[in-house]
Amino acid sequence: MAAAPLLLLLLLLGAAAAAGCGYQSCPPTRPGLLNVHLVPHSHDDVGWLKTVDQYYYGVRNREQHAGVQYILDSVVAELGADPARRFVYAEVAFLSLWWGQQDEDTRSRVRDLVQQGRLEFVGGGWCMSDEATTHYGGTLEQMGLGRRFLRRHFGPCGTPRVGWQIDPFGHSREMAAELAQMGYDGVFLGRVDHQDKVARAQCQELELLWRGSPSLDPPNADIFTGILPNVYDPPPGLCWDQLCSDPPVVDGDGPERNVDEVVSSFLRAATAQAKLYRTNHIIMTMGSDFHYENAHLWFKNLDKLIAHVNARQSNGSRVHALYSTPSCYLRELHRANLTWPLKTDDFLPYSDGPHQFWAGFFSSRPALKGYERLSLGFLQVCSQLEALAGPAAREGPHGCGDSSELREAVAVAQHHDAVTGTERQHVADDYARRLSGGWGRCQVLVGNALSLLGGSKDPPVFCDALNVSVCPLTETSTHFTVVLYNPLARRVSWPVRLPVNGTCYEVTDPQGHPLPSQVVPVSGVTRWLRGRAGGARGELLFQAQAPPLGFSTFRVRQRSRGGPQDPPKWTSEESGPLEIQNEHLRVVFDPHTGLLREIQNRHGGVSLPVLQNFYWYAASAGDALSPQASGAYIFRPSSGPVPVAKRVSTALLKTPLVQELHQNFSSWCSQVARLRPGQPFLELEWTLGPIPVGDGVGKELITHFQTPLATAGRFFTDSNGRQILERRRDYRPTWNLSQTEPVAGNYYPVNTRIFIQDEKLQLTVLTDRSQGGSSVQDGALELMVHRRLLHDDERGVGEALDEPLVVRGRHRVLLDPAGAAPDGHRGRAQEMVTPPHLVLAAGDGPHLRQFSGLRRALPPHLHLLTVAPGEGAGTLLLRLEHLGGRGGTETLDITTLFSAFTVTAVREMALGGDIPLESVSRLLWTTATGTPKPPPVPKLDPRRVTLEPMQIRTFEVTMSYPGPGGP
Repeated sequence: MAAAPLLLLLLLLGAAAAAGCGYQSCPPTRPGLLNVHLVPHSHDDVGWLKTVDQYYYGVRNREQHAGVQYILDSVVAELGADPARRFVYAEVAFLSLWWGQQDEDTRSRVRDLVQQGRLEFVGGGWCMSDEATTHYGGTLEQMGLGRRFLRRHFGPCGTPRVGWQIDPFGHSREMAAELAQMGYDGVFLGRVDHQDKVARAQCQELELLWRGSPSLDPPNADIFTGILPNVYDPPPGLCWDQLCSDPPVVDGDGPERNVDEVVSSFLRAATAQAKLYRTNHIIMTMGSDFHYENAHLWFKNLDKLIAHVNARQSNGSRVHALYSTPSCYLRELHRANLTWPLKTDDFLPYSDGPHQFWAGFFSSRPALKGYERLSLGFLQVCSQLEALAGPAAREGPHGCGDSSELREAVAVAQHHDAVTGTERQHVADDYARRLSGGWGRCQVLVGNALSLLGGSKDPPVFCDALNVSVCPLTETSTHFTVVLYNPLARRVSWPVRLPVNGTCYEVTDPQGHPLPSQVVPVSGVTRWLRGRAGGARGELLFQAQAPPLGFSTFRVRQRSRGGPQDPPKWTSEESGPLEIQNEHLRVVFDPHTGLLREIQNRHGGVSLPVLQNFYWYAASAGDALSPQASGAYIFRPSSGPVPVAKRVSTALLKTPLVQELHQNFSSWCSQVARLRPGQPFLELEWTLGPIPVGDGVGKELITHFQTPLATAGRFFTDSNGRQILERRRDYRPTWNLSQTEPVAGNYYPVNTRIFIQDEKLQLTVLTDRSQGGSSVQDGALELMVHRRLLHDDERGVGEALDEPLVVRGRHRVLLDPAGAAPDGHRGRAQEMVTPPHLVLAAGDGPHLRQFSGLRRALPPHLHLLTVAPGEGAGTLLLRLEHLGGRGGTETLDITTLFSAFTVTAVREMALGGDIPLESVSRLLWTTATGTPKPPPVPKLDPRRVTLEPMQIRTFEVTMSYPGPGGP
């Protein structure tokens, strides 16, 4: 009882420090003592075992007890009960939903908590993004959406200072670079490879400076990185949520008293943890998945723990416990003024034990991964057209359109249990439902914008099943219009392929000139995919061009006569060599096996034997001696790859507009190899599934390329579609790898491209979605394209990844001299992420048959990453990007860049688009190479904006339209 006044004094001291937000609100620490920063938090997955709504409202609690609305209700009430308490929150998707349901009194109390630093936002994204299977465009979308919400409702105090990536299954270098450029001072990670963590703990390198880009001058892409001790859970025995089973702190005098044992356990945990870190400050995460639904349990026990731990200081204890936040902990590390280790690679792949590489999710649910990537591209189209056409596009001639629903759906899809494919089936269905709903609203907006810009009253028609050659308008109409919108800042040539039932059509370009066109028969596999629905007998082909950030209109009329009497047909036998070619490439197939045999680059004068085939790995089911099975997260093959077929049947199609070889590997595996005039890459369109599992064996399907290139164990993959990292087989740059899985342990995420090279040649494969890839043998390259599994991998999802789906996708294969390769694959990869978009009309379409939102195309190495309506009326969010390659510094004039509106003011922003660049002030950290200091932000001249290789610059543009509300 004598300790009570001291305990009260300590709590009051903690409360007195909460004056203002940010670092100013941090509680006092005790020099000379071990300060234990207790961080109350709740990790709330934006979908996993339950859907977003089920988690928020607390539905289906028999499957997992979780109700986020009650967590936020309870936390706000408990923070108000004691000014010493702190809480951090990350998932803005849930916060936004909750905020919209609160009255103004509650909102005011929450604002006060944020202003006082007692409720702190960490991460700040719409969700906690995955880092392995996301594209950097999607990451920027979801981070920007969340940060803008926080800024809008909470002002500067709502802006997070630390990243909070505590649950993603590995961490990418590009994500580190993005966080640094958004203004974060540090990032905390929960999951790193178990071998990496042990090695770092032994030499006290669990905290480090991560250099996120080799291209940007330090410290622009540098971020302090802390690896948490217990992933994101509390130490064993110290969990006091209603979901936990640890006993509460009993500090009475009765027989149940356990406070002394609890304090001793805490002190042992703190002392052991302190040995792994470099300062007299350590962090403990006091919370876990969906904790604090009854926040009183946690806070009452933490109050007692803090009081009794600190009371022991009077008896010589050197440990001081306090409520804290990750940013306050980070401030103390910065004050220590130490020299920190430097890291320049990434934290991928992730393994939590021998034989347990989380490389399966790189390829899990390929249909959802493809839909996410397609939706990200369409969101850019929707945002651009809304910006170009002005506010009138939201309430135009075809109804009310909106991009916000698709933007939120795409943001949710970046979650580390969404695009990863590691959610339950009904949750995956819900993610797809959300994306589909967003498409509908955006399509209305796109139709409105095109009508306003082009002067058309014809209602737009969107054919969403062109991947299986279904479009009712083109199949039944003898006269229709095709509008091709190009979201890239350079002119593109794009193949149009539409299902039709006629045999001859006339296509005219925007100037009214006839274009070469051809009707070809629909392939057998496409007819099979359409099933009993029937559908068109042929496909109309023509090559269309569209200006930068603009559209071209093409009119199509069926001709009753004058066409070829004998339309081209698929032929199963060819008198000459089995090959396809155009002016760029010659691709040769083995006449006996039907498999790809050789690629020749006719311009580069180079040739490479390339054998391509599909194989499958038998998925491990686990057994008594080695229980780990392949599952949604983990890839663990039980044997070497088995070819789907050693010999394939082929059908050849050669016309002036396309040359195709159809390869049939089995009843569930086929591929079309395709070349068009002007196309400097080989397109491989694959159709796979349902993967047969009647033999009781789960299968992991790969496409495999074998070449004689002398690669010396090295291959290259991208980082979130942007940077390129060298990979070495059975090797990690920062620790000595003990390899237990020679295949899975060498798999890495491939977001847009993977390549192998020697001194002369480079073979690159571009993907249309994220996939896992590797080079398991020298000269070989493989990508996992589909998975169907019969066992769970025991990582929480609780069901097998048994998807009986047919999936269709594309790879682009490039063969180049090694030095010239980057110029080809960077631009082509962007084209696959944000491809041109087709809109149809039953009439003559827009009166203005060609439009460009730019006055001039951008130089080849520059990319318009973001063109979207800004936060304020008459503003635009603009991101310009240098793609690197061999391009040097580029300069352009923003004020004269656009044709649809007049730029009246430009302000440079940090990468997130929510704070002015001049207001960013980041903590600086010292490594063995010194303490780099950022140069002062120069005064912006919007007429001369320069971009260095691999730089992204973000601007808030104020503009005016020529007419009322739009162009």
